[in-house]
Amino acid sequence: MEITCTRCHQAVEAEGLYCPTCGLPQLQYSAENVPGQAPPERFSEPVRDASTVDWKRALPLVLMLAIPAGLLSSGASPTSMLGLFWMSAAAAWGVALYLRSQRPAWITVGAGARIGLVTGLIGAWLAFAVSGGTLFVKRVVLHQSGQIDADWKTIVDTNQQLTQQWMSNSNQTAEVQAESAQMQAWMLTPEGHAGFAAFGMITSAGFLMLFAVAGGALGARLQARARRPQV
Repeated sequence: MEITCTRCHQAVEAEGLYCPTCGLPQLQYSAENVPGQAPPERFSEPVRDASTVDWKRALPLVLMLAIPAGLLSSGASPTSMLGLFWMSAAAAWGVALYLRSQRPAWITVGAGARIGLVTGLIGAWLAFAVSGGTLFVKRVVLHQSGQIDADWKTIVDTNQQLTQQWMSNSNQTAEVQAESAQMQAWMLTPEGHAGFAAFGMITSAGFLMLFAVAGGALGARLQARARRPQV
């Protein structure tokens, strides 16, 4: 026999304690229960809504994992190329740690994504700040601006050669080639260099947040399959 969940209106087994779709606790009535009798043991503790997040418990865990993930994803870290992995893993791990003390011991994908979003916001902001601070220290404190500009010029020259080769093969007009040359010249200016560096760090922070959201949602999905009560 099945009943209907009062929140999402999906079918729920009559013996089920929770809705398998949204996690809402289901009330059960029994003729054996009489006035004054203690409720069954399985209802003796408060049950949390699986679609909500207790941020008082979640936020310390998020901070504990987002800070090292952000540092590892920053430009100052030798493992920055694995930044997307660090951030998604931190979000998924945060969901797993959060669920250890929760009842029911699983949350919806949306709740996991929200934990991942907060993890990504903290970690991505930290990675952006550390990357920018590292670049400032190299330029101003360590006086490495000459080497930084030389490396950037090498990148621009290589890109220009590839662009010119592509234009030659695709028979682009002289006007398009002139615009490309102007763009390459602007990239070598201090403003162009700073703009591309800022754009790169902002783009990287955006991807870190997206992967953190995906990691939190995936962690919640995996935990739900492993821990959801069987009906």
